[in-house]
Amino acid sequence: MTKAELIDQIAKDTNLTKADATRVLDSVINSIIDATTDGQKVTLVGFGTFSVSTRKARDGRNPRTGDIIKIPEAKVPKFVAGRAFKEAINKAK
Repeated sequence: MTKAELIDQIAKDTNLTKADATRVLDSVINSIIDATTDGQKVTLVGFGTFSVSTRKARDGRNPRTGDIIKIPEAKVPKFVAGRAFKEAINKAK
């Protein structure tokens, strides 16, 4: 499902216009990004938790030359699915 398809589904389910549904979805996404950027966790009960974790610095290899390179520490987004989400997926089998 693409963002456009998701917007269509939101508009259909909520009787909103596509423009309103777009603003709602963009607001939700931006709110999650802003909160996690500030170091907060965003928990949507039944769906999952968005957070940021830190990946330690490490050595890697350039696949072309085989040279060892230093990969710096980085913050990475993390999502952990909630129990209801996991159960819904497993029931869909």
